[in-house]
Amino acid sequence: EDAAGAAGRPGRGADAPEATTFTTLHGAPADPAPAAGTTGLVVHPDAARPVLDRPGGRPVAVLPPTELGGPTWVPAVEADGDWLRVLLPSRPNGATGWITTRGGGLRTARTPYVIKVDVARRDLSLLKDGRRIGHWTVAVGGPSTPTPPGRTFVMASLAPAKRTPSPVVLPLGTHSATLDTFGGGPGTVALHGWPDASVFGRPVTHGCVRVPPAALRELAKVPLGTVVHLA
Repeated sequence: EDAAGAAGRPGRGADAPEATTFTTLHGAPADPAPAAGTTGLVVHPDAARPVLDRPGGRPVAVLPPTELGGPTWVPAVEADGDWLRVLLPSRPNGATGWITTRGGGLRTARTPYVIKVDVARRDLSLLKDGRRIGHWTVAVGGPSTPTPPGRTFVMASLAPAKRTPSPVVLPLGTHSATLDTFGGGPGTVALHGWPDASVFGRPVTHGCVRVPPAALRELAKVPLGTVVHLA
């Protein structure tokens, strides 16, 4: 059987770690174009799916069907025949891998949205079909805990059961470069609200992007897998 066919089997790569926000992947290729745009294609595996280091190559991870209690949707940033390079939610930041479209079990969709955060200017823009539909001043990481740059994606949408500073939290597929853990988690960076408006426009967070209520309402509507540019 050829490599593509073997990689399409559910069991291939079973010994590789899951690609989740809690794991570190070794051998996963880095995002080759972290500033580039995408077609908006996002994919969801119906079952655990092997992730390879190149088309027909070596398994480096397994992409699970769920992440943080919700469905896994990851953006495809490159295509090569029956293979898609996708962004992964694991460390190191910018990790990618290749999955095959052969054999079924892979749902696809397209998101018209892109989120852009200008860390230096401390602002966030929401684009739909290339047109800016929202723009807000936000708070970003402080000098010792900067917001990590690069191309990532909206990994999950969480509504905390207990009272928190934000009614909705949108974890991204990237992590703090200076904190291995934070608040009991693995240092995952997120977009979330904040009740004190005085923070907006300032570098005061632990790496997350704090947004005003109007921004959070719009961002909460964005599909999982939507690309986020942090620059």
